[in-house]
Amino acid sequence: MTDFPTPRGTLTPDRPLADLTWLRVGGPAKALFQPADREDLAAFLRDLDPATPVFPMGVGSNLIVRDGGLDAVVIRLGRGFNGITIDGPRVTCGPAALDAHVARKAADQGLDLTFLRTIPGAIGGAVRMNAGCYGSYIADVFVEATAVTRQGETITLTADDLNFAYRSTDLPEGMVIVEVVLEAPEGDPETLHQRMTDQLAKRDATQPTKDRTAGSTFRNPAGFSSTGRDDDTHELKAWKVIDEAGLRGQTLGGAQMSEKHPNFLINTGGATAADLEDLGELVRKRVLKHSGIELQWEVLRVGKR
Repeated sequence: MTDFPTPRGTLTPDRPLADLTWLRVGGPAKALFQPADREDLAAFLRDLDPATPVFPMGVGSNLIVRDGGLDAVVIRLGRGFNGITIDGPRVTCGPAALDAHVARKAADQGLDLTFLRTIPGAIGGAVRMNAGCYGSYIADVFVEATAVTRQGETITLTADDLNFAYRSTDLPEGMVIVEVVLEAPEGDPETLHQRMTDQLAKRDATQPTKDRTAGSTFRNPAGFSSTGRDDDTHELKAWKVIDEAGLRGQTLGGAQMSEKHPNFLINTGGATAADLEDLGELVRKRVLKHSGIELQWEVLRVGKR
């Protein structure tokens, strides 16, 4: 049994994680820690046994926690970590600030972060995976981030430190982002809000937003996001190679590749994490056989089967 430091925040041993993920699957964490503030987080990480892994978790939107759970302390940031402040072109966000909220608040001040509006999740996760949409990415607007290391030290991360790439960064394991600074181009508030309204309508028309999903399941083999423009090419898009392999609507147990958008993995109601991951692996295998393309997971899978 692990002895944990005594924080001011909430520490819950053996906490089930399924209800904290969008797919509603997964076993328990060794413990769930919700720090009271940045100092509480730093002290907890400093005093926690160095052999105990930690896993920062956002809103669970792009995540499969496996059925055997996670042999780690899961850190989930909430109130106190979701602020949004704006000073000139710079938007400073807590990592728990939802992408959609950041986009709307920025637009109110005539700043264009509209690409964030339809991305599920929070800013901490968006930085970690260099989230992007409509041809824009976090890397395009990133200034710096403040993070707490596994040893409890507070550091500043630059774009060079993170080494942004398509759907990935080099954020060290166990490091927890506690603040993000973005710099956005200017725009007319009314125009920005109308653009986001149009983006939401297009998303709802083309994606299974009413179902339990984790967003896009696989990275686009082309190596970039959809631009959303009329001249956007669909060659080497994940959904297209899945569809061409005859896998639209494919099921396994309680898991299904969406009929509406075949790059979305759905929990139809009774799926296990194993159902979802196994269906994803089946899709990867059949797409490879059909087209020679090896799909890469975009959804993060963690824990024990």
